[in-house]
Amino acid sequence: MSDTTSAQPYRTLTGGLTVHPVGIGCWAIGGPDSNLGLPMGWSTGDDDASMRGLEAAYSLGANLFDTADVYGHGHSERLIGRLVETVPRDSMVLSSKVGYFTGTAAHAYEPRHMRHQLETTLVNLRTDHLDIYFLHNAEFGEDDRYLQGAIETMRAFQDEGLIKTIGMRGPHRFATERVHVPKEQRKDKHARFRYLFDRVRPGYLAVRFNALTPHPPAGQKDIFAFAAEHGASILVNKPLSQGLLTGKYAPARPPTFAEGDHRLRKAWFTAAALEIIDEGLNPLRKRFGPSNADLIRIALHYCLQHADNAAVLVGFTTPEQVIQNLKVVGDPLSPEDIAFVRETAGRLQQRLDAAGDVFLDEKDAPR
Repeated sequence: MSDTTSAQPYRTLTGGLTVHPVGIGCWAIGGPDSNLGLPMGWSTGDDDASMRGLEAAYSLGANLFDTADVYGHGHSERLIGRLVETVPRDSMVLSSKVGYFTGTAAHAYEPRHMRHQLETTLVNLRTDHLDIYFLHNAEFGEDDRYLQGAIETMRAFQDEGLIKTIGMRGPHRFATERVHVPKEQRKDKHARFRYLFDRVRPGYLAVRFNALTPHPPAGQKDIFAFAAEHGASILVNKPLSQGLLTGKYAPARPPTFAEGDHRLRKAWFTAAALEIIDEGLNPLRKRFGPSNADLIRIALHYCLQHADNAAVLVGFTTPEQVIQNLKVVGDPLSPEDIAFVRETAGRLQQRLDAAGDVFLDEKDAPR
């Protein structure tokens, strides 16, 4: 594997997995799709561009590729598999997930269903093992009836050599809960996470984190410090807030999305929200440079410099995005730069939160 991005040394994470710090998130290349009655895919890519992007990533030194069984219901995995069969398997770190697709099973974490999903994932990826296998969500049925079985099944996969390490999500909410359960009725996701972490004892956490992410609740540790204390590593998703932190969306020309695109239900891509975001990014443009590449660089470094026990996962729909994402990462930000980004993003998040009741129905914050 060539390493034209050697300015960023590879990191050795849990289980001895050595990865380029910028991993490739492969949700978007799954294409448009729906699950649980909700649009959950992406409508803005095509398979030819996806393959060229995967190949460009590998040629530039990226070796961590993250997907899930529900991303295009196997389509993302099959595209990655086309790359896997052309390169040495030990030059790649492959991560996938289970838990958001039930099929005809009683529950997505029913042990036999989990085994079926893993076997299908391995066929799709054209490999005999995964380096990381994630429990994709924290919904284990009424009274957690499937939790212990899911844990035992994951351990069995490890014992059989089908997976190397086990992962789980950081604090988060199940997709339908975020849509249908009023905020005042939602349970404490942080307490839920800590309970499940003690039960699962994962080697990896999948964490949504970027400059817009608020500080942890009072008295709770930063998720990076928590992971390090427990010998776990973190895969950071949404480091660019799905492109919102790159300045690529113009308020005067808000993006349009086709059927099966999860962004259809995200008010953060509307003109009203994009105007707030665009204005909020101006201080960063003045300090670091006006281009999208300048904003991408600081957004990625903001995440990468939080801890050494982490890699970021950056999604894409074009090879040009992959090349830019990998090449902009270089000289680190100074402590003063980090503080400036945090302060600027904090003001932006406050404006979005204040405007939320005006133009939002449901909708997650762009964190």
